[in-house]
Amino acid sequence: MRYILLFTILLQSFFGFSQEKFDLAAAKKYQKTLNKEYADPKTSPLEPNDLANFKGLDFYPISAKYFVVAKFVRTPNEKPFKMATSTARQPFYVKYGEAHFEIDGQKCQLNLYQSLDLIKDPKYKYDLFLPFFDKTSGKESYIGGKYIDVKIPKGNTIVIDFNTSYNPYCAYSHHYSCPKVPMENDLKVAIRAGVKKFND
Repeated sequence: MRYILLFTILLQSFFGFSQEKFDLAAAKKYQKTLNKEYADPKTSPLEPNDLANFKGLDFYPISAKYFVVAKFVRTPNEKPFKMATSTARQPFYVKYGEAHFEIDGQKCQLNLYQSLDLIKDPKYKYDLFLPFFDKTSGKESYIGGKYIDVKIPKGNTIVIDFNTSYNPYCAYSHHYSCPKVPMENDLKVAIRAGVKKFND
């Protein structure tokens, strides 16, 4: 048995298999923190009228199904591009890699991007931007898609917890300039996780 266990560990190390586990408590803490941020006038993206009546964001039920350990493929030598936004602003991003995974038996791929402005700040040096559409977009969730913040992985897998997906600030106010989701990040499955459409 010891040799089988050792062999399994070696395989995981060699192929980069992640041993990350779904953490219900962490997902609940994330929701609580986000609600606290949106309820605070100093950090909230909400319009004054919405903030005055804010009771909390509408989340999908937290589910381990949407905690994905994806295969990560680094894509070096990509050319920086101007990402379209909801305004005339066009910040520079570069495609950093791809995440490959399955949900509901369907193969999925999402591109991950790095902001060339944010990486100038040491705090965001290892941050990646993951915007996406899915089959709920424009129906149960925001029409402009949702975002997830992730860190650059050390190996060849990356954790994507859709339970932490959130709306662009443009979902709450037209005063913001939000990156538009690239069409290549349009999933053909329904991701019922994270923040739902905001009903004011």
